[in-house]
Amino acid sequence: MGDIENAADGWLWGGPEPLADSYDLALLDLDGVVYLVGEPIEGAPAAIAELRRRGGAVVFVTNNASRSPAEVAELLTDRGVTAAPREVLTSSRTAASLLRDRLPADSTVMVVGAAALAAEVSEVGLRPVWPAESTAVSAVVQGFGPAVGWEQLAEAAIAVREGAWWVATNPDRTMPSPRGELPGNGSLLRVVATAAGREPDVVAGKPGPAMFRQAAEAHPGASPIVVGDRWDTDIAGGRAADLPGLLVLSGSTSPAQVLRIPPEGRPRYLAWTVAGLLDAHPEVTRSGDEVHCGAWRVRVDGADTWLAGSGEPLDALRAMAEAAWSWLDTHPGEDFAMPKADGTSAAQALDVLRTSG
Repeated sequence: MGDIENAADGWLWGGPEPLADSYDLALLDLDGVVYLVGEPIEGAPAAIAELRRRGGAVVFVTNNASRSPAEVAELLTDRGVTAAPREVLTSSRTAASLLRDRLPADSTVMVVGAAALAAEVSEVGLRPVWPAESTAVSAVVQGFGPAVGWEQLAEAAIAVREGAWWVATNPDRTMPSPRGELPGNGSLLRVVATAAGREPDVVAGKPGPAMFRQAAEAHPGASPIVVGDRWDTDIAGGRAADLPGLLVLSGSTSPAQVLRIPPEGRPRYLAWTVAGLLDAHPEVTRSGDEVHCGAWRVRVDGADTWLAGSGEPLDALRAMAEAAWSWLDTHPGEDFAMPKADGTSAAQALDVLRTSG
C-alpha cells in the first residue's frame, strides 16, 4: 500500500495516489453514502464494485439496530450494491459483543428494540427477555424498534435505576424518512435517561469507537478508512477509533457546514461521493496567511477571507476548510463565513459550493 503524507501539519492530507491504493478496507456508512432515502447515490454502486475489483474489502457499518445483517445485505443488493451478511456490521451486533464481553454466559438481558436486536443477544450466548416479562436482568440493551412504546421504556427505566448495566445501540436522535426527520433511538434514550436519572453505560454505535474497532479487528493487517456523510457520527466515530475519515458531500453535510466542523469531527479527506476513494486527493499546503490546494489559494486578511485561483470547486473547498479550521482553533467562539471571490473563477466555484448539499 502507498503512503500519504500530511502536508504542512494541517488537517487535510493529500498525495499522488488514489485513496484506494493506500486504504484496502472501506468502512462505509449507508444513508448518505451508498443511498439517500432509499435510492442509490449516483456512481456509488459502480465505485464500490471497483473497490472490490481492486482487491479491497468493504464493511457496511450502520447505526440501524432494527435490521439484521442479512436484511441489510438484501436491502443493499436490491439497490444495486451486492453485499453479503458478513460484510454488514450493525450497532446491534456490536452491542451484543459488548454484552458478551461483560456478562457471564446465559445472563438475562432486557431487550428494548426490534427482533433483530434480540437475535444478536441470543447469538452471543445470552438470554434475551422482553420488558413485559418483568424479570430481574443483568443488563438492558436499547435500540430502535417501531413497536417500542411507553411500557417498554418504563420497564427499562426501572431496571436501569435498579442497577442493570445499560447499553445503547446508537444515540441518533432522528432518523430519515420520505416525510422528513422522525424520532430515532436517541430520542427514546432520553426518555429512559430522564426517568432513570442517568446516562447509558456505553453506546455501541457511532460516534463511539466500538463498532469501527470491531470492523477493523475482523480484518487484521488491513488499512481501514471510514467513509461517511456526517462529521458528528461517522467521522467523529472514526477519529475516536484512531481511523482516518473521508467525509462525502452526498448526504447530510453541505460545503458551508464543512467550514464549521469542530476538531473532533474533522476528516482527513473530502470528496463529493464515495467514488472519491478512487481519486487522488491534492495536497493542501500553507504559506504564511495563505492556504493552497491545486491552483486555488485562500487568503485570510484581517476580518476578510478571499478565494482566488482556478480549478475544481472541491479543491477550493479543501483549501477553504483548512483555512477555516485553523481560524476556528485560534478564534474560539467566532464563526467563519464563506470567503469572498477574487476573480470570476472563484465566484463560479463559490456559487457551485453554495448550491451543493
